Amino acid sequence: MKYSFKAWFMGHFFHNACQKGYKEHDVSKAARVKIQLEHKRITLRAKDMNDDKLLASYIMGIYFIAMNRCSGLSPEQNYEIIADALKNNKLFKKKLGTAEQYLDEKNISVRMKWAEESKKRRNENNWVVDVLPKCDKFDLGYDYHECGICKICRDEGCFEIAKYLCRLDFIMADMMGVKLVRTKTIADGGDFCDFRYSLKK
Repeated sequence: MKYSFKAWFMGHFFHNACQKGYKEHDVSKAARVKIQLEHKRITLRAKDMNDDKLLASYIMGIYFIAMNRCSGLSPEQNYEIIADALKNNKLFKKKLGTAEQYLDEKNISVRMKWAEESKKRRNENNWVVDVLPKCDKFDLGYDYHECGICKICRDEGCFEIAKYLCRLDFIMADMMGVKLVRTKTIADGGDFCDFRYSLKK
């Protein structure tokens, strides 16, 4: 894919956000430079995905791969760094928005169109999703049948680390003040990922 300004900016954002964690884990300056360079290399050879809604997730997946190749730390340690970085980043929290904004039923038509567009599979590494409107069991549901992060991890020969990024979904839900229930993920061998969001009570 192209190393566009958006791709650079998002990678730069994740890199800056992780600096405190790198220092706490004694990741050298040289290793941190290697992470940035590896992030760019992976981005340039990554298959395209044209879903703007999930571009940040795709770039985050690429960045996590670069972390695991260059930081000298375990996947669990790298997960802790990126999880803490996102939890403590005010800009990221603001971008996520509130539970009320996320679960607003006025957005359902836009989400349905997004889901239908995903099924056209315009690019190989896009996500493919079904959107489930509010019902008596949850306020908003997603069934992800294909996952861009799993795809880029598989392309890069490290599918086993995709499961760590799945855990970030619960952190982001908590940051918005919503409850997430999920029983399976593609990264853990499921046939799809079942996201069920509800307002916390």
